[in-house]
Amino acid sequence: MPSPVDYDLAVSTARRLAPAPPSVSWAEAGAIVTELRQLAVQAEEHVRAVTGLVPPGEVLEATVVDRPGWAAANVEGFRVVLEPLTRKLEEKSTSALAAGVTAKVAGVQMGSVLGWLSSKVLGQYEAFTAAGTPGRLIMVAPNIVETERRLEVDPHDFRLWVALHEVTHRTQFTAVPWMHDHVRGEITNLLEATSLDDPAQLVERLKNVVTGLPKGGSVVELLQTPEQRVVLDRVTAFMSLLEGHAEHVMDGVGPSVVPSVTHIRAKFDQRRKEHGGLLDRVLRKLLGMDLKALQYAEGKVFVDAAVRELGMAGFNRVWESPATLPTRQEIREPLSWVQRIDSTPAAITA
Repeated sequence: MPSPVDYDLAVSTARRLAPAPPSVSWAEAGAIVTELRQLAVQAEEHVRAVTGLVPPGEVLEATVVDRPGWAAANVEGFRVVLEPLTRKLEEKSTSALAAGVTAKVAGVQMGSVLGWLSSKVLGQYEAFTAAGTPGRLIMVAPNIVETERRLEVDPHDFRLWVALHEVTHRTQFTAVPWMHDHVRGEITNLLEATSLDDPAQLVERLKNVVTGLPKGGSVVELLQTPEQRVVLDRVTAFMSLLEGHAEHVMDGVGPSVVPSVTHIRAKFDQRRKEHGGLLDRVLRKLLGMDLKALQYAEGKVFVDAAVRELGMAGFNRVWESPATLPTRQEIREPLSWVQRIDSTPAAITA
């Protein structure tokens, strides 16, 4: 039984569609790559100082990639994420020919989306890797350079600011022992709630997309089954926590580390609101990226409020177990999470 996605075709499609990078000389490119690699190490000490989280093992440099490199890394991530769906499809009696055609269509679709996204992402931590393979901290050099030029901000300060965000994500996943398994489990739950038995349900939800988009919402939200919506609410709250935590750290290091941090934050927030041209706005809406922007905003408000009420040590109880994670409603009402945590005995560790 073929995979549900032709991953090689996805990579080649993304490579073909990825926008051209900004113009830099070979000497500039080499210096940028070297700086970005080293900033991931430099940022680690600041993230530890702000968060109080200390991952085990040595501190690693960032992996610096171009746009096609970012897309290829995410195709591999999708291969890992979709493994439960692949196993589910193997149990079906679908013909190999039909499955192969579907996989190629899915490969083109995945590659097209990643090709477009490849110019939007500044960096990421690989949370989804094959068993036994550590995740990498990835910095997308052309996007960082293009953004710092567009915003007209200090390049070194901006690169360190971005590194702080991505290193925080790496710290979250490496300092909290249960994090990887929890995320994989939730994604598996989401995929297992995908019905492959009733095409009529999918058609009906597609009709809802057509009628629902003019009123707001996204394809991501409107194609959910009721079972998926329950899981996605948990995942959305979790992602809001992670992004808000990283945003809190980016600003928490202060001007002693990033002298122009206030200027960068103001310019960067304005960039998020603009969203480019009409096509860019439509694609963001369809793919649910407006929801992603909301996660940054609501998550930061949540973390700022929780740290203000409990201090960082008290806030860090959020990492004790999945049971101490905020719900989607608590993300929007931080004091309700604070009250719940205050009334819950702290976990005892050896």
